[in-house]
Amino acid sequence: MSTATTRTAKTKREPLRFAHPFFTSTPPERRAPIPPFGRRMLDHIQGTLHAIPKPASDPVMTLADIIGTQGANDIDNAGTLIFHTVGDTGRGKDSPQETVAEAMATDFDAAHPEKSPAFLFHLGDVIYGPQKDQAYRTEFYEPYEHYPGKIIAIPGNHDGETFPTTDPSSLKAYRANFCAASAVVPPIAGSIFRQTMTMPGVYWLLDAPFVDIIGLYSNSAENPGFVSGQIPGAHQKAFLLAKLNKIATERGQGKRKGLIIATHHPPFSSGGHSGSQAMLDDIDNACQTAGVMPDVFFAAHAHNYQRYTRRVTLNGRLMQIPFVVAGMGGRNNGTVQAATGQVEGDHTFVASRRGFGYATVEATVGTLTIRSIGVDPDTGAKSNVDQVTVDLATNAIS
Repeated sequence: MSTATTRTAKTKREPLRFAHPFFTSTPPERRAPIPPFGRRMLDHIQGTLHAIPKPASDPVMTLADIIGTQGANDIDNAGTLIFHTVGDTGRGKDSPQETVAEAMATDFDAAHPEKSPAFLFHLGDVIYGPQKDQAYRTEFYEPYEHYPGKIIAIPGNHDGETFPTTDPSSLKAYRANFCAASAVVPPIAGSIFRQTMTMPGVYWLLDAPFVDIIGLYSNSAENPGFVSGQIPGAHQKAFLLAKLNKIATERGQGKRKGLIIATHHPPFSSGGHSGSQAMLDDIDNACQTAGVMPDVFFAAHAHNYQRYTRRVTLNGRLMQIPFVVAGMGGRNNGTVQAATGQVEGDHTFVASRRGFGYATVEATVGTLTIRSIGVDPDTGAKSNVDQVTVDLATNAIS
């Protein structure tokens, strides 16, 4: 027998029993490591994440940075900030994505811009699949051709995914369109007038009238989400803690605004994708350290609408926090499996809808109101699906 044959025989591994090497009832702490995978599927997933790009400067923007000083002042004087939010859209023209975009456009009043939505907050998965640079034409600029509002975003897992030949760099196309050095109409948009956004990074704080919004990147895994770790790095969580500490200081000075935190991956989900408890624990750690919890938590990833009420005690006060999954932007139509009123740990499943649509947020001095709007993919007809209001003084919902 040759040396090469002997070497091959000695190094050949026994085939795994299942395609999923972690399919076993043995608890992780009692499993033998399976090189190079570890003991849990989570070990493998964490090894496939991407480093989170560091922002060039402090990733804070104001409403004036997005819509101009006059527009921001008009909304401040009107006493209400309205914006759209939805995720999981990348589909294209002549699809439910375009129908939802056209439905959102009807919420604008050219005669009263201060009463119109200030922007669309995209919750991630703007683009799907390879050749993302080119896909922005068909999956973003064309479907939103008639949508008059500015669009800000956090990346989803598909925005961050890589392909060796077409998309070797994670988030390259996303950053070119949302974190550009200047606002220009990119060549890929052609005759469609929509400028690139100049957001400071893939995670950020929006300091707006009546509400602060913290958008986080939960990385590129199909599931679950991560906001920090060995590969993603610690700087995003450090940013979160720093901004929460600043908000806590401002609240100590009597400046109480609403706080929204958003990730693409949902902490809780009962259909389409599972929740990301470890990600939520990571965020909770920063929130508990700073003594500030969000008043509302938004996510997408599961292609449907879901709402949960989470009960959290902070500084001796019980908070009721809506956790909203708004992934009904047009990509596809995901099922929801939980029953209304189902309680699991500290949260209750309250409402859901399988279908397409979007959500609106209204922020005032004392309240945050979230409305879910269903959109018929054939007719474009809109319907009211769900509504919840958070009282910022009492942390109660109605």
